[in-house]
Amino acid sequence: MTGRRRFRSTFRSTFLPTFTQPVRARAVTAGALVASVWLTAGCGVVPGATGGSGDGPIKVMTWAPENTNATNKPGMPAFAKAYARWINAKGGLNGRDITVLTCNDHNDSLAAAKCAQRAVDEDVVAVVGSYSQYADAFLPPLEGAGIPYIGGYGVTTAEFTSPLSYPVNGGQPTLLAGLGRALTDCGPVALIRPDNIAGDELPTLLNSGLTAGGHPVSHDVLAAEDATEYSGQAGQALAKTTTDPVRKGCVVPALGDRTGTFMDSFRRVREDYPDVRTAMVLGNVDQTEINASGGRSGPYEGSYITGWYPVETDPRWKPMKKVISEQAFGDNRIDAADTGVQTTYIAYTVFTQVAESLNGEVSPDALRGVLDDGLKVTTGGLTPTLRWDFQGPLAAVGFPRLANTDVSLQVVRKGRLVLAEKEFTDVRETLKNAELD
Repeated sequence: MTGRRRFRSTFRSTFLPTFTQPVRARAVTAGALVASVWLTAGCGVVPGATGGSGDGPIKVMTWAPENTNATNKPGMPAFAKAYARWINAKGGLNGRDITVLTCNDHNDSLAAAKCAQRAVDEDVVAVVGSYSQYADAFLPPLEGAGIPYIGGYGVTTAEFTSPLSYPVNGGQPTLLAGLGRALTDCGPVALIRPDNIAGDELPTLLNSGLTAGGHPVSHDVLAAEDATEYSGQAGQALAKTTTDPVRKGCVVPALGDRTGTFMDSFRRVREDYPDVRTAMVLGNVDQTEINASGGRSGPYEGSYITGWYPVETDPRWKPMKKVISEQAFGDNRIDAADTGVQTTYIAYTVFTQVAESLNGEVSPDALRGVLDDGLKVTTGGLTPTLRWDFQGPLAAVGFPRLANTDVSLQVVRKGRLVLAEKEFTDVRETLKNAELD
């Protein structure tokens, strides 16, 4: 099949992208919902438009899953509360306090929809710095009420297509493309990914980076998405990556929240192949997982990992750490090395700049208006300058809202993530050339 199209992802995991209804279909749904809201409101005020009016607090919401058997991100709503306390202690936004409502989406589509509906009912001006795998559940209520979704985690494809989404990172597309570019000095590369529709798109993204560097495409190793043990796939990957007598091969697990399970199996199988390297993307693994798996003696030691932001020890995180030390000291839900916490901080940095630029009523319409008019937002060097165009430079490959195409290359040394390269890599052109069939 020729041409390009969007991801058709359905696999739900810690990080693999999930697919919601196509943009055109969502636009129709949103339009119908907006029309319904206007009719029922009578006076023509869209719910959600009053949460920042007058002299009262500016009301926003942050949601994430907590206390579930799968992915949990308790640090995100906890940090959002801490950030609000910090801003309010400094005098608020243009003299007005922020009120942060939080919601637990329970890794469940119904709960995610309830969180979104609560945001509408509570008249919040924006949903900021949140995580949910269920964009098909939470986006329609937000779109119907015109509430912007600022700085989601990038876990769903819809975050890069919805006109009401303002993502601060590049999701998995940028990370895999950047990882492919970083592995061009490897010998053979094997990608271990789920045997489903979502997994079908992953080789294309990784290979876009590999081929950009003149490297052969990766070997594709499939795994059942509900597997609990990966010795067979680890053996296959090792067999495919040890055929070059000169260059070390690289194994790339892209299994979402089961990446740790794969690495347990891989550690046992790789004893006869000590020179094979591993590489992965942040979101499949982070510092917390590295610590829990043994740190410097664990299976991640020496692994290349691509991320969206600088490493936690970078001085550019000092403002975030100041918020934590002043307003959340001792809260063990909040870890400065957690990518979710970092994303929430950047999202609230964006929201604060946008709200302060209004110098008046802060409403969903006003926030969207200034963002859609091309406001440039800076984040202290944690990301490039952000600007969201309705049809961005990656619209042709299905990511019109993708504004941050920078990737950092990190490596695990002595059990800690450190930068492998000082400069970020911009993978925009690499993604432009990706044929997402």
